[in-house]
Amino acid sequence: MREKELRLALVCYGGISLAVYMHGISKEIWRMARASRAFHDGEEPELGSQGVYRQLLTEIEEVTGTRMRVLVDIISGASAGALNGIFLAQAIATGQSLEPLTDLWLDSADVTALIDPGQAPQSRFTKAWALPLACLAANRSGDRIDETVEPAARDEVRAKLSHFVRSRWFEPPFGGELFTNMILDALDAMAAGPRGPRLLPDGQPLDLSVTVTDFRGHPERLSLNSPAEVVETEHRLVIDFTDGGAPRETLAHTAELAFAARATSSFPGAFPPFRVTELDQVLAARGTHWPGRADFLARALPRHAAVNGAEQAVLIDGSVLANAPFRPAIEALRERPARRQIDRRFVFIDPSPGIKLGVRAIASEQPGFFQTIIGAVSELPRQQPIRDNLEAIAERSHRIDRMRAVIRSLRPQVEAQIEGLFGYTLFLDRPTATRLGHWRARAHAAAARNAGYAYAAYVHLKLASVIDSVADLLDRVGDEPGPAPTARLRRLVADAAPSGDTGAATADFLRDFDLGFRIRRLRLLSRRISELEVDEDETGLAAMREAVYESLGNYLEAGRSEPHAGLRRAVRSLRSDAAPLLARLAAQLDLRRLDLETDARLAAAFTGARREILRPLLLTYLGFPFFDAATLPLLQGEGLDEFDPVKVDRISPDDATSIRGGGAEATLKGIQFNSFGAFFSRAYRENDYLWGRLHGAERLIDILLSSLPPGARLKPGRLAAAKRAAFRAILDEEEPKLTAIPGLVESLRKEIG
Repeated sequence: MREKELRLALVCYGGISLAVYMHGISKEIWRMARASRAFHDGEEPELGSQGVYRQLLTEIEEVTGTRMRVLVDIISGASAGALNGIFLAQAIATGQSLEPLTDLWLDSADVTALIDPGQAPQSRFTKAWALPLACLAANRSGDRIDETVEPAARDEVRAKLSHFVRSRWFEPPFGGELFTNMILDALDAMAAGPRGPRLLPDGQPLDLSVTVTDFRGHPERLSLNSPAEVVETEHRLVIDFTDGGAPRETLAHTAELAFAARATSSFPGAFPPFRVTELDQVLAARGTHWPGRADFLARALPRHAAVNGAEQAVLIDGSVLANAPFRPAIEALRERPARRQIDRRFVFIDPSPGIKLGVRAIASEQPGFFQTIIGAVSELPRQQPIRDNLEAIAERSHRIDRMRAVIRSLRPQVEAQIEGLFGYTLFLDRPTATRLGHWRARAHAAAARNAGYAYAAYVHLKLASVIDSVADLLDRVGDEPGPAPTARLRRLVADAAPSGDTGAATADFLRDFDLGFRIRRLRLLSRRISELEVDEDETGLAAMREAVYESLGNYLEAGRSEPHAGLRRAVRSLRSDAAPLLARLAAQLDLRRLDLETDARLAAAFTGARREILRPLLLTYLGFPFFDAATLPLLQGEGLDEFDPVKVDRISPDDATSIRGGGAEATLKGIQFNSFGAFFSRAYRENDYLWGRLHGAERLIDILLSSLPPGARLKPGRLAAAKRAAFRAILDEEEPKLTAIPGLVESLRKEIG
């Protein structure tokens, strides 16, 4: 059975009160991951939408012969998106449940619970003169407010809007410590709830990135030609978490997760800016000890901690400068293990596409004075389109496709070279591990001879790439902030490396450190196997595929930073000769041993293979030096990461139209009052949460089925039937709990049919 992983890297946008909608989406993503894990482990299917996903995975295996596994291994978020991303990451890493969060969202994400008691009006007569302003704000949204919720919600919204407007002005109405306590309560509820197994395979790391805005900024040094160095103020911060690929009781200490959640969602004007002293006070009141406080602050706020100023840092909403944090997710592609075929998706969750900069305004109107100022300082930076990010991903995918085209065009020539070098010996002799090693060395020497003077340029390029990758690995092991350590390590590694000629010293250095060459060779072999699977009996390729991915996984594990953490002190203290440190690193990498193990593993898989399979695979494996000399310049550093084109998908109200079209305006209530709407009504929150689950289910089914092998299809009508089954399962599950919107549930049942 062919195995394939659909890997989701989630990019979660901000959305203020639309966080409730995104909770519904993240809950479906969590359920899909749970269904996939249960399917892979052979457990009994659960009810609800999780059972629908499990049935789809079973049908995909029966119809296509592909055993699909859905993994969420990268999460990057800003503001409300990051808040949901933190909870989802905690559930994936620990096996905890997201179910306890739903009641907290529906009960606590309310104006009356969020407003600081010191800011709230003391009585119904407080600031009575402001009541007309509340009425004006309520009427601005027109009749659309109650299209899909009960008329009773109108009174609730008006009452809470009045409460909000009559709160103390010119100070944030929502309480910072209140919000911090809510986040800690949510994490505690998850920890106290049911727990299952981790939702990722062992060795597959979960990486979480949370964007934060440093209000006052911190200095960053930049190297120039003239002057040699300048200092600029940087306001962007990214707080990273990882579980290292191993099960944990918690992804990080709850204080650290609460720090990131509270800081990233400090929406300007609504919440007070976050400072670590606020968290200290909350933890002290709760009697919670935070043993790793100093280490975390040094990692999260390195510039501030270096001058003992972490307590003075002022942090606000992460979406101010990075509402669509693609870059951290792209950077997290590094060090991804690969033990089977991968379909990598970047899935960005945008709760209100098109609802930007007052989209309801008449296009011909000239922006007013205040509208222009507010747009310039707040809305425009927050809503900057993601075109640059998508273009970077598209360029990466284009570069990979171009390289594959070059390989296809070169294949006949390379195969002719290898067959001319070995003749029939290659297919008459049993390919033992020793023979494979000798054949590889002979093919490598032939590639060097045939390339002529171009081979020297190839060696120089490969050596430079290896120096960069070794310096980068040491940089990640050292884990020091700023660009200075990176530049120093690159210079010291380059000084300790050979000159770049084709002599023995260069060959030995590459044997010790050229991890990329080994990884690229196995990735090329895995793609050749995938091509052969179209025409050949797959059972003849299963052993070969397993051997390739097991070997690839071992090389990728060697290149991760965690196995070399014991070198951290030596890396941080390195100031001169890097040769002793490189010798220690070479011993830990032990690539020559991995080469021997790979040869043995592949030789065993080759044994007994039919000639129709053995010939193309041996020619690809031994011909790799020829391919690499031609394609390495095209890689531009991509060879160590997931080496496949990346596809991008979106989950938003505009994309989920099976039940109702019209996007966010036709479905969501949280978009009212400049995306604060769900804070004013439980009915609104129930509405948005339910639509989040429905939209999430629809888009996840679309994404799952788009990962089918080329030409594979389920039965006609199966897609629509699966969506209807998921929708009905969600309504059956939620109807008893969502007591404020019975009319919506009844209406949705009719719309679903």
